[in-house]
Amino acid sequence: MAPLEVIGAGWGRTGTDSLRIALNTLGYNTHHMKCFFADPSIDTDDFYNAYHHRDEADWDKIYENYSAAVDWPTCTFYKDLMAKYPNAKVLLTTRTPESWYKSVINTIASPTLVEKTTPKLRKMIDTVCIDGLFNDPVRLADEEKVKALFVDHINEVKAYVPADRLLVLELGEGWERLCKFLGKEVPNTPYPSSNSTEEFNKIIREENGVALLT
Repeated sequence: MAPLEVIGAGWGRTGTDSLRIALNTLGYNTHHMKCFFADPSIDTDDFYNAYHHRDEADWDKIYENYSAAVDWPTCTFYKDLMAKYPNAKVLLTTRTPESWYKSVINTIASPTLVEKTTPKLRKMIDTVCIDGLFNDPVRLADEEKVKALFVDHINEVKAYVPADRLLVLELGEGWERLCKFLGKEVPNTPYPSSNSTEEFNKIIREENGVALLT
């Protein structure tokens, strides 16, 4: 199904799982960190190796059967993917730095999740996702610096991506601008709302750590 038509440049915990569901509703098949938990046969080393050897990455193979991709690890490679797929549109999901940091601390950076993630997936996350920030308690505890990283990434994407290829979406915004940007009809269903902090932690408790990094 490659090439990708939609590239998500927004970091996790900015509504990327809701966006995944929304894009699937619009007819895309969307890659997301959640895929690694849903299908353990997916090789995380593809992204680990791509991070270290970007010129050798086989993006068509990595994203085979997907027409859209959001969340980590995709957002780390948005520039590479834009070059590979020049007709793809870019979505940047955002929220306030304060709410993003609070969400991260209460979900994907929790010690429980770090302990229960498989070593192979952890290796990929510690490399591809903000240089292993979520497994570095000292760096993560510096709230102002971490929030600055988040803001810097948003500003970098806005500066790098041509305006006609970029749509910036605020958390919980809804269908209208997304569908207009992608040339799709607005579905007759509410915009998805998925994987809140409460839902995330409920999954960890009830499914023994099969958690969603979104």
